[in-house]
This record gives sequence, structure tokens and C-alpha cells, in this order.
Amino acid sequence: MISFDDFKKLDLKIARIKEAKEHPNADKLLVLDLEVGDEQRQVVAGIKNFYRPEGLVDKKVVVITNLEPATIRGVESQGMILVAKDEEILALLSPDKDIKTGSKVF
Repeated sequence: MISFDDFKKLDLKIARIKEAKEHPNADKLLVLDLEVGDEQRQVVAGIKNFYRPEGLVDKKVVVITNLEPATIRGVESQGMILVAKDEEILALLSPDKDIKTGSKVF
């Protein structure tokens, strides 16, 4: 269990996937270029087995923006997109209405 104060530390925002491409050094990873309000970010995501890069363009997703950047197989990742997964399905978490990128999720 975490406290509500710990949860509030997460900076969750709406992002639009501007471009998606295969990771050059990994079989299960995609590299996503995101628009988060006025900011551009690159995120590495382990979703290649569930999504084709061209099918992700213009989708809106939820991203954690205040994680420390990490280099994943030689590519910098500046956040993490949120997904739900069960035994067979992986699903992007996305808003159910057309909301501006950069909008805060809470």
C-alpha cells in the first residue's frame, strides 16, 4: 500500500503518439515520439507484440512524465506509458473524450 501523498507524486498526463517505430536493438520494444502539451518526449515501450507502429500514430495515451530518464537497450526513454494487461491482452490506457495533450491525469 502507498499513501495518497505518494500517489500524488506521479505526474500523469495525456500524450499523443506522433510517431512509433521499432526499437533498433530489441524484439519486443517500440520507440514512441510523444506530444505532451508543448513538450516532445521519447518513450520506449514493451508493446511490440500487441501493436503495430503504424496503428499507434495519433492515439492518445496516459504517460508518467516525472520518471528519471532511462536508457533501454541504447535508446533514451523519458517516461512510461500506462497499459493494462491480462494473460492474453495488452491495452493502452487512453481518455474516452478528445482532451488536449498535456492535460493532467489524477
